[in-house]
Amino acid sequence: MEDGVVWQFNAYMKEMLGMKETVVTDYSPLTLAYIGDSIYDLIIKSLVVNEGNRPVKELHRQTSRFVNASAQSQMMRALQDKLTEEEHGVYKRGRNAKSVSPAKNQSVTDYRRATGFEALMGYLYLKGDLKRLLELVKEGLESLKESG
Repeated sequence: MEDGVVWQFNAYMKEMLGMKETVVTDYSPLTLAYIGDSIYDLIIKSLVVNEGNRPVKELHRQTSRFVNASAQSQMMRALQDKLTEEEHGVYKRGRNAKSVSPAKNQSVTDYRRATGFEALMGYLYLKGDLKRLLELVKEGLESLKESG
């Protein structure tokens, strides 16, 4: 995907919705995780829908296999050695952030690692580096397939 596509989308959002310029480093790790959760969810839902038309219940079941703390934690473990120093710093800030909501049906370790993953996704999205974001998601998903 060309960087121009990201820029064009962001330019349209700013123009049409009145969004202001922002600096990605100004966001807290939990804010990055908040938007990163949505971006990752959209990517997975896009992949699931691309497989074909199915009942919504089945679409949700397929999506839920990848959009949960356990899967995201497992992906993050596989991606650790592939991150730049900057990306690793963002991940660690997200992982170490104190969330107000407790882990639901997940270990605290998985929940924290998943929050770091989501913070990294949010950071790359807001930075406009969709190519890198998608590279990491692709590698993470491949690691899930290899492990089970």
